[in-house]
Amino acid sequence: MAKKVTAKTKAETLAAPIKRSEEADVTVERRLVALYKLQQIDSQIDKIRIVRGELPLEVQDLEDEIVGLETRIAKFKTEMDALEQKIVERKAMIKDCTALIKKYTDQQNNVRNNREYESLAKEIEFQNLEIQLCEKRIKEADQDLERHKQEVAKINEILEDKRKDLEVKKAELDEIVEETQEREKVLLAESKENESLIDERYLTAYHKIRNNSRNGLAVVEVDRDACGGCFNKIPHQRQMDIRMHKKIIVCEYCGRILVDQTIVAEVNNP
Repeated sequence: MAKKVTAKTKAETLAAPIKRSEEADVTVERRLVALYKLQQIDSQIDKIRIVRGELPLEVQDLEDEIVGLETRIAKFKTEMDALEQKIVERKAMIKDCTALIKKYTDQQNNVRNNREYESLAKEIEFQNLEIQLCEKRIKEADQDLERHKQEVAKINEILEDKRKDLEVKKAELDEIVEETQEREKVLLAESKENESLIDERYLTAYHKIRNNSRNGLAVVEVDRDACGGCFNKIPHQRQMDIRMHKKIIVCEYCGRILVDQTIVAEVNNP
């Protein structure tokens, strides 16, 4: 009894793997389907990497900001330590000046002539001026110290907010990485599988176009009579050639491979 032969549907034929030994017989339509499908898979991988790529940058920016704020706080604290040391030194000078004033005052009571008295009086006046200057410097240092404390308090508030933001972003990044890594792994496997269905020269051209495109699109559909990559109008005769699937046609403006809605439908609705 003869076996009944069932004809393959067009979709099954287009989706069937292309063996290297059959490359000479492979239709342009099947090549276009394989290329467009590869593009769709690679675009999904690109999106995953873009989403994941932005978050690490945000995390890095926050970490850099935090380091910058911590550096500012450390600098302020160093300056505050210097101001406090200056206050201690000025207070010690006041103490020394006060002791000298007492010493010179006591000596005035035992001088033998006016010249010695006036000399001691000048020393006492000088020490009083030193005390006034020290008190002025202490007051200025106290004011600077207070301003520094206020600045440190403000920066600490900002720093606390940044640390909270960083914690949230890191958790979000970890979650996305966990979610996307497995998906990316599956898509990479699919991409490799589809690459095996495309002969070397077309695959090389595909990767070259992708690398030269900012959005990573090497295969685009004709949409509203225009290239889906650069959006330049495509002449009607060229659109007819694209629909014929007799040869692979590229955009004369951007060099991307062009496919019609039939190819898009075959890939999106197998």
